[in-house]
Amino acid sequence: MSSSLLRRLSVGFAALTGLLGASVAGIRAAEAVTVPILVADVDSGKVIYAQAPTDPWYPASITKLMTTYVALDLVRQGKVSLDSMITISAAAAAEPPSKMGFKPGTQLTLDNALKIIMVKSANDIAFAIGENLGGSVDNFAALMNETAQRIGMRDSHWYNPNGLPDPRQWTSARDMAVLARALIRDFPDSHDLFSISAIQFGRAVMANHNGLLGRYPGTDGMKTGFICSGGFNVVATATRNGRRIVTIVMGQPTPRERDVKAADLFDYAFSQSAGWTSPTLDALPASALPQPPDMRPFVCGGKKAPAIEDGPGAISAPGSAAQLIGGAAANSPALAMAAFSNPALRARTLPPRAPLEPIAVWIGRNPAEGQQILDAQEAEQKASVANSRAAKLEAAKAKRIAAIEAAKEARAARAERANAAKEASKEAAKSAPKPAPKVAAKPAHALPRSVSAYTAATAPSMPEAKPGKGLAKPAAKTAAHKPAPAKKPANKKASADE
Repeated sequence: MSSSLLRRLSVGFAALTGLLGASVAGIRAAEAVTVPILVADVDSGKVIYAQAPTDPWYPASITKLMTTYVALDLVRQGKVSLDSMITISAAAAAEPPSKMGFKPGTQLTLDNALKIIMVKSANDIAFAIGENLGGSVDNFAALMNETAQRIGMRDSHWYNPNGLPDPRQWTSARDMAVLARALIRDFPDSHDLFSISAIQFGRAVMANHNGLLGRYPGTDGMKTGFICSGGFNVVATATRNGRRIVTIVMGQPTPRERDVKAADLFDYAFSQSAGWTSPTLDALPASALPQPPDMRPFVCGGKKAPAIEDGPGAISAPGSAAQLIGGAAANSPALAMAAFSNPALRARTLPPRAPLEPIAVWIGRNPAEGQQILDAQEAEQKASVANSRAAKLEAAKAKRIAAIEAAKEARAARAERANAAKEASKEAAKSAPKPAPKVAAKPAHALPRSVSAYTAATAPSMPEAKPGKGLAKPAAKTAAHKPAPAKKPANKKASADE
């Protein structure tokens, strides 16, 4: 390998670990992890490319391929039929998303249940399939393990039918290739089950999570899966010129990278021929790993699980993963991880998806019954909403009336307290001693009310008129507060007359 290629791979790996924000211990763990990848010819079982093909890995929802095989095998044995009714239990309804959200007691045919888990990847429906066909989830898991051994799967341990996290449940890329070949070989009439682009339930249309369908020419299945501990996985098949290839890609950080890598591996596989020297799936050596690695720190980083995305646009970056997966990259865990995580690959997407062709699914035994159930549920929901609204209005009305009554009672209480305070004040005033009346003090030399300050002490009398003479002239006014001086008599006689 040239020094420039090694340098690009090293830079890609450094960028990956930097983006993931791993600690030193985390980086060492990443260097020790080789994500499983396997490409094989479906008809011959010859391996075209393999990377950690038998290492244990958390399968996530590709588990539902195993669930589907067991269900179809029970149909083939005549123990059930595709028209058998699957009943949703309370336990199934309580399973976390992805789910259909049917109420406990809802029934649907096994055929519709299988279509739903292949497209919508509904955990509640897969759980219900296990309960109904196995009698319990534990019994169905036992059937899964028994069937897996019978068809040649060596590395798988199953504990639930939907792939939700369980540290005991794992598989390998080799085992999933064996399962894919068995599904195609043993159930040719059910081939279309794995290539449905979308389902329609009522008014809702749900697209398949497999981002290769309708994007990569010739893709005809099968199933994707994701949990934080396992990353984004896919088991995919594609046919070109009559030749069918199965590709398994596991542990990817995003669905877009998973899909682009699978597409590149298909390109590589269709350009190769599996010669007589190529190993078969049965000949692949067992892994030395005792358990799967936990990819949560690298995929989710302690944050909320990323949403399923398909990524619009077309492939724009030159080159392909096929140029990076040979030589030292296949034998070095660090380089292999870097080869599929370089910046150019992370920037690429697949072409836009072809128009969806939804397949109708329903609850009940047939579409008419399913529609009646939906109509009844819709009417019940409307009635419930109306009742809830009426109850809220009544509650609001009662609250207003209570508030008015409370206000009246508060006013009455205030008035009563005011009256009580007034009465208490009156009673206090009655019982209090009356003060003595105040007598105004007279001034020391006050004049009697009948005496005027402007009146002389002795009022002058009117002089008598003398015969023969006119009226006497009035006496001149005297100054205020000064009595007029007495006139001296003009002669002694005048004085005696007075």
